[in-house]
Amino acid sequence: MPAAEEATVKHAPLDVVAKGVLSVLSRLPEGVQRRIAGDLAVEHGTTVHPEVGMALRLLNAVPASSFETLPLEQARAQIDAEAWVFGKRTEVGRVEDLSIPTPEGSVPARRYDPREDGPGRAVLVYFHGGGFVLGGLESADSVCRFLCARANITVLAVDYRLAPEHPFPAAPDDALAAYRWAVQQAPGWGIGPDRVLLGGDSAGGNLTIVTAMRVRDARRAGEDLPAPMFQVAFFPVTDMAHESDSYERFADGYFLTRDQMRWYIARYLPDAADRTDPHASPLLADDLGDLGPAYIGVSGFDPLREEGLAYGRRAQEAGNDVEVDLEPRHIHGYVNATGVGKTSVAALEKSVDAIRRRL
Repeated sequence: MPAAEEATVKHAPLDVVAKGVLSVLSRLPEGVQRRIAGDLAVEHGTTVHPEVGMALRLLNAVPASSFETLPLEQARAQIDAEAWVFGKRTEVGRVEDLSIPTPEGSVPARRYDPREDGPGRAVLVYFHGGGFVLGGLESADSVCRFLCARANITVLAVDYRLAPEHPFPAAPDDALAAYRWAVQQAPGWGIGPDRVLLGGDSAGGNLTIVTAMRVRDARRAGEDLPAPMFQVAFFPVTDMAHESDSYERFADGYFLTRDQMRWYIARYLPDAADRTDPHASPLLADDLGDLGPAYIGVSGFDPLREEGLAYGRRAQEAGNDVEVDLEPRHIHGYVNATGVGKTSVAALEKSVDAIRRRL
């Protein structure tokens, strides 16, 4: 569909009101935002940004705001609605819905180009968040548009299969198939096959890392498959067999909760033995070498904080060129909140700068 033509999506009246209210509140002076946010907990010597605390107070006041308490289809609709409320629709040159063939059938995808008449300088294969259970092309739309426009790249968003209908390893299998397909298609789009990046947030950050591991292993086995040019993993899930101290410290009140993570893991990995598989928990892999350059964004107030930092350290120690960016005053999911204030945009711009340095 052309860039000027927005997909026909009906938004609930309360969502429209919420988006309008947040738009107004995000423009208030910081002191006013701090008063609306109320008392902010001090962790690691700091607090969340006042505009983040303000948004959290409003979000936490919404009845049934916890995904794990809702019927599955309602939870999936809610994550799309929240992404729309908190996100911003950055204009890009062209948007096209596609299908990606995989060994198990096709999966939907969406291609974003920065110009109407041509592709970007590289293609980023992007995997959405949502705990491997929720999320899709709509929930990832704002971040894909932002990265496409700001980094001048083509973005290919992948709607991989979700649990519990399709538990592990369906998602990483689809992710690897999507990467192979993007490498094959890139020359026809005017992009070199060696200019394919991987990216994603939360569960999608996990798939970014796991796909890089599987591509490395395929190359070691002799497959003629280019390595990812770069990886961009935002607040990735890296260990689903253990709960770090962050699970307790940030158990509730900061958007992603400990109970939600447990709910996601139980559905994605119903067989507990799979939770130590490196393709589910890459932090537990014996070998993290030869994975290539990466940017790892980590949120300061996030149950996934410690495992994200731990993965970044291990990847660096294995000899990879990895930039770990800790956003100490942010929460999980900040890449999807570009429509609220300035801090999410500023955080996401750091990843854009990292991408630009690699192009």
